[in-house]
Amino acid sequence: MRPLAPNQYERKNEAATTAPMSTIRQYINGFNKGDPETMASAFLVPSSILDGMAPHAWRGPPASQDWHRAVLIEGEHNCASGYFVSLGEPLHNDVTGDAAYVVVPATMTFSVHGQKITQTGAIFTVALRKLAGEWRITAWECSKGTRE
Repeated sequence: MRPLAPNQYERKNEAATTAPMSTIRQYINGFNKGDPETMASAFLVPSSILDGMAPHAWRGPPASQDWHRAVLIEGEHNCASGYFVSLGEPLHNDVTGDAAYVVVPATMTFSVHGQKITQTGAIFTVALRKLAGEWRITAWECSKGTRE
């Protein structure tokens, strides 16, 4: 007896929910490499960012670049460097037409004065839109995790 192949709807739905996560991973990979151009290419303009770092909200066309610049300035001020974010498996990965909502656990590591810090339990929430066949981030929010 042959195993049943997934039906067309299941294959289509799997592809639909994989694509938004691919855009999120592109953005995070750009962050991990310190590449603001790659980060910005994952965004739809205008966009919004809400983060635990002051001033906490960035909006408009340069939101991604402005946020990244703020990370670097705060890092320099606090002697922090080597930021690296790891994403877990999505807790929510909902796609409705050209809109997606993804919630994913995140862990960040970085160094402060040469001491490695790990921040676990963060939640990265992302809204995306599909435009011209490509998923782009319209907004993200990250709730801080706990330092270990």
